[in-house]
Amino acid sequence: MDDREGSFVAVRRISQGLERGSVYNSPSDGVPGSAAWLGRGLSCVCAQRRDSDANSTFDLTPAQEECLQSLQNRIDVAYDSTIPLHQEALRDLWKLSFPEEELHGLISEQWKEMGWQGKDPSTDFRGGGFISLENLLYFARNFQKSFQDLLRKQVGDRSVWEYPFAVAGINLTFMLIQMLDLEAVKPRTIVGVTFLKFLSENESAFDILYCIAFKLMDQQWLSMRASYMEFNTVMKSTRRQLERELMLEDITHLEDLPSYALLSQ
Repeated sequence: MDDREGSFVAVRRISQGLERGSVYNSPSDGVPGSAAWLGRGLSCVCAQRRDSDANSTFDLTPAQEECLQSLQNRIDVAYDSTIPLHQEALRDLWKLSFPEEELHGLISEQWKEMGWQGKDPSTDFRGGGFISLENLLYFARNFQKSFQDLLRKQVGDRSVWEYPFAVAGINLTFMLIQMLDLEAVKPRTIVGVTFLKFLSENESAFDILYCIAFKLMDQQWLSMRASYMEFNTVMKSTRRQLERELMLEDITHLEDLPSYALLSQ
């Protein structure tokens, strides 16, 4: 499996919100109290680029090139558990997620409450790098209600076996990087070029689109009445909807996207 792919822990929902302090085995196991691994191959499955797109490139303005390079520099930063800045960012994520509960350590069983696969979140960041942590932090700081609703599964008729919040977030970061073709020297899709127009106007465009994507993904999850085995199907549907919205003619800012209305401060 590619190092940047993720795998999942199923989180069982017992009542309204996230069941605190417990992570459960898959339904076939039926034994509560330990991590449930949903197959190493289960990860973000994104639509493949069309052959006609692969052979195309689009000219960028100097400002767009600079913004793209800056974002690519962020994408290239791997999470490093020995760097104090990265450690502090992880602590900040916990404080924003569970302000009422003190974190016992950067390696702790408590992290499973948030939907990490084990007690050390750093092992999951290989799927999205440090930018995936930055995305979660931006979401928690700027759209607190939506962040908490998704973290604690407080909205909608939830599945008994829910997607794990944190690992889903990493998959969304990876999906957006692929969808926007951000690792190419120049974008090879119209969607990628369109996004760079937003990025040149707002350096937080990728983080904002991430928040939109997370809320949209959860809406798709609920509307499809999905369970954890349908997560990849939900991700594909989320990507298609984002691509459609980015291509709408009357969109001049990310805040104009129809799915932006899903977010609440």
